[in-house]
Amino acid sequence: MKTDKGHYARKHPPGRTVNRSVADALEKRGKEGQLSCAAAFSAASELKMSPEEVGFTLDALEIRLTKCQLGLFGYGPEKKIIKAAEIVPEKMEESIRKGLKNNRLSCETAWDIATTFGVGKMTISSACEKLEIKISPCQLGAF
Repeated sequence: MKTDKGHYARKHPPGRTVNRSVADALEKRGKEGQLSCAAAFSAASELKMSPEEVGFTLDALEIRLTKCQLGLFGYGPEKKIIKAAEIVPEKMEESIRKGLKNNRLSCETAWDIATTFGVGKMTISSACEKLEIKISPCQLGAF
């Protein structure tokens, strides 16, 4: 179990300041100290801010990110909800492997591949589970 749970701000350098307008928007959207990945991305789009800035602000405010759109975390006691795909189409596997950096697929690249193939984001994370490929880093900085 992670010992820094609930201390998300610790992963950022001291002295980095929070954009107050982003903080205000996120505090209004959050419920019980939590905000879904989809809501965080919606806020980033509406505020014209990068997902990284929104993620930093969530961390600084100690707001827990939930319901990862790739299905990797934030879904109750099981944490992640994705399971390994039974099969991965050859072209999809090629695209995933081509997108690897340091043997990992970034969240952003996973989203791009999902768009390219016209499938849901969790289809790509399920393919990665089957291929034993980790997805990292998260666009919001959660992992």
